[in-house]
Amino acid sequence: MSRPHVCPWWGGYFIDNPLRRLLHNPQRIVAPYLRDGMTVMDFGCGMGFFSIAMARLLGPGGMVIAVDVQPQMLAVLRRRAEKAGVGQQIRTHLCQPNSLEINEPVDFVLAFYAAHEVPDLPRLLRELYQCLRPQCSMLLVEPIIHVTAQRFRQMLATAEQLGLLPGSAPRVRLSHSALLTKAT
Repeated sequence: MSRPHVCPWWGGYFIDNPLRRLLHNPQRIVAPYLRDGMTVMDFGCGMGFFSIAMARLLGPGGMVIAVDVQPQMLAVLRRRAEKAGVGQQIRTHLCQPNSLEINEPVDFVLAFYAAHEVPDLPRLLRELYQCLRPQCSMLLVEPIIHVTAQRFRQMLATAEQLGLLPGSAPRVRLSHSALLTKAT
């Protein structure tokens, strides 16, 4: 199996910019799944495009666990979160390329444009499944540029084998998306 390409850390400056909000508005995409006080995971958080928005939506009692494989991304996220006034609501976690190395219960997982970069997708999905509380959901979003429709269907089949059941998902521009809910 070939190793997936991981976006270099400095590429985050191109991806995480104000113009992107016109294409992928974080509040519109994740607000329907968040409630005050939840604990959520932003897998492949990069520089915090979604993490900061989720922290604001969760209110002061909520927590975002921002997970990434690149320490530079997490350092930029930490600075941006402090500047945005949500630093206390975001905890960064450095994972390994082949393991989350975290098993904390969460109410929601966002994996936005990140799963296709992981070398062992079944393992990733299994670890995310283990973190999700029963009847809680994960929003999986992948770019149509890097992930074919067939590959996305394969991702969903793998998730379903683990007990992540597909439901309705938001339409996300230039993306495949699915809301997956952990069976009881």
